[in-house]
Amino acid sequence: MDVSKILAEMQKAMRRAGERILQAHDVLAEAKTDRRNVVTEYDRAVQELLIRLLGEAVPGARFFCEENDRHDDLGAEDLFIIDPIDGTMNFVHGFHHSCVSVAYSRRGRIEAGAVYNPYVNEMFTAIRGGGAFLNGRPIHVTDAPLSETVICFGSAPYNPELTGETFRLAQRAYETGLDVRREGSAALDLCSVAAGRAGIYFELRLSLWDYAAGSLIVEEAGGRCLRVDGSALPFDAGRPSVLAGSKSCVEAFLELAGKS
Repeated sequence: MDVSKILAEMQKAMRRAGERILQAHDVLAEAKTDRRNVVTEYDRAVQELLIRLLGEAVPGARFFCEENDRHDDLGAEDLFIIDPIDGTMNFVHGFHHSCVSVAYSRRGRIEAGAVYNPYVNEMFTAIRGGGAFLNGRPIHVTDAPLSETVICFGSAPYNPELTGETFRLAQRAYETGLDVRREGSAALDLCSVAAGRAGIYFELRLSLWDYAAGSLIVEEAGGRCLRVDGSALPFDAGRPSVLAGSKSCVEAFLELAGKS
């Protein structure tokens, strides 16, 4: 199937998932590994809905998902990488800043990505080589220097051993930029970079489903996605750091991050 048609099916499925999120009530959180790493019945239900709808649209497709240990072969011919509710802690506490994130890969390369925030009806999309869009309108990373932008970051809350380094970097970024934001959704932070709302986003540990769709959207918006040390971002089941932004903002951050 043509990638543009697959992206259209992704958006249809994600809007259905968004309806399920907006209908949520009496949300109860369960700890997966600790009190900060939580899951809800809605995470599982949304994931199963997406698997069903995308599986019907692309017969034989495989899935690499956050919940229920559904981790199929990353080199599959047709693979969807799903984070059913990115920003679950926000979702549980009613912050209304969460999203559905889906990437499509073919033989180990991400070809399309979409991130949908149902609370404000914003659908970010990209196809490799085709640019990035918000609700069908082209978007681009900011042309401003890091000193004139807002910086988004994630605190890697599941990994307290990274707290000190995270906030060292956040302080450096704050001192250089206009202000910092910690909003609780990696996928939406990546899209904020792609839309030019933020100069950079960084987090010291993420899973593939957190950044697969957003990283393509950033790149297609003219930005860069790397690890925080400047090396290439992997496509695997590891948990790398992620740094995203315009070329000049990324270079400025790498310089300030390396200072003792």
